[in-house]
Amino acid sequence: MSERSPATGTQPVAPTAARDAARAQAQRHPSDVTDAPAPEANGALHPEPAPAVELAPALADPLGDLVEAMKRPEQVGRITPGPAREAVRDLERRLLGADRTMRRREMAAGAGVSLLSARKIWRALGFPNLGDEEVFFTTVDQDALKSILEMVREGVLTEETAISLTRSVGQMTDRMVVWQVEALVEDMVQNQKMNDPEARRNLVSLLPEIIEPLEDLLVYSWRRQLNAAVHRLVLRAETGLAASAEGRDGSEDDAPLPLARAVGFADLVSYTSLSRRMNERTLAQLVQRFESKCAEIISIGGGRLVKTIGDEVLFVAETPQAGAQISLAMSREFAADELLPNTRVAVVWGRVLSRLGDIYGPTVNLAARLTSLAEPGTVLTDELTASTLAGDDRFVLEPQEVTAIRGFGDLTPVRLAPGTGSGLVLD
Repeated sequence: MSERSPATGTQPVAPTAARDAARAQAQRHPSDVTDAPAPEANGALHPEPAPAVELAPALADPLGDLVEAMKRPEQVGRITPGPAREAVRDLERRLLGADRTMRRREMAAGAGVSLLSARKIWRALGFPNLGDEEVFFTTVDQDALKSILEMVREGVLTEETAISLTRSVGQMTDRMVVWQVEALVEDMVQNQKMNDPEARRNLVSLLPEIIEPLEDLLVYSWRRQLNAAVHRLVLRAETGLAASAEGRDGSEDDAPLPLARAVGFADLVSYTSLSRRMNERTLAQLVQRFESKCAEIISIGGGRLVKTIGDEVLFVAETPQAGAQISLAMSREFAADELLPNTRVAVVWGRVLSRLGDIYGPTVNLAARLTSLAEPGTVLTDELTASTLAGDDRFVLEPQEVTAIRGFGDLTPVRLAPGTGSGLVLD
């Protein structure tokens, strides 16, 4: 006997039939699929379309709706309730700064470039491909494209460099907004007792209140970070290379690389097995606690957090002493934290290549290899770094057994332990 839909009492429709019905509905009401009004030949907009006719639950095909939605990026779904549609439209006008009035060819022509050049910039920002007939762009999009291309036309940047800089903005801001959205959703789930879908719907109402403060914070932070990078990557680069020359004869694999850094890894012990036993909320709390503690320790120690990858953190510092202090503080703090497992930590002083916000080179690889060899709650380094730290009574250096390390041959890892003094003092 066939079951009946509990919501309507009607017999369910097969998925294929539901998909066909949805497509037929879209063909009868094309304005229900694309919410942005299509421009007339003279550029004027059509009047607001009539409210969408919602499909009955029995005819809904979620997968088909999702596929159709993905074909038309950043458009409000046709089955979204009316009040929510208006709230999203109002929010979009505020975020985009203008209504969508241009197709991609019109936008490129207005900026004075070929469609190919415009698409390169658009893709570098991380946005999807669009069809020729989609009214997607605003005058603000066109102005942004002009400002990027103007630097190329004036010879300030090559096209390749302009695209690289654009990609840096696109990738960083994409990660940033995803982080911010999830933090706001989690706050509403925990403190306002909403479920996850409710929280995501309510986010549309919350965002207008915090757009300007977040935007101001972004610009302030970018200027501060750029100033710090000028000092770190420009003014002190030669001094760092000179300091890294001690104990080296120039034949090392990393000798041609342009920056001297202490490179450190920290890795949570037994993270994989722990994560399998945790629910979503507990796992999120563990990851956030780990990342926030690492970020705090690295910042206080004068280092920079390069990236986090699940249960692992990669950081750099400008001196071997700073890298060692950060590493020991991490080991100490995680050992004392009742909510987090121990860490394995390694730090290596050497030369690196900095590109795309990441770091590369043999020093990075060696630090990663040593991390996997470290016992829980300990810090390892290599002989060259140990020789640089020798004589500093803040550190105790204990050579370990010679070990074959993949890609590096037989090396003698050195265990790094705290000596005199209080070490890195955390707030």
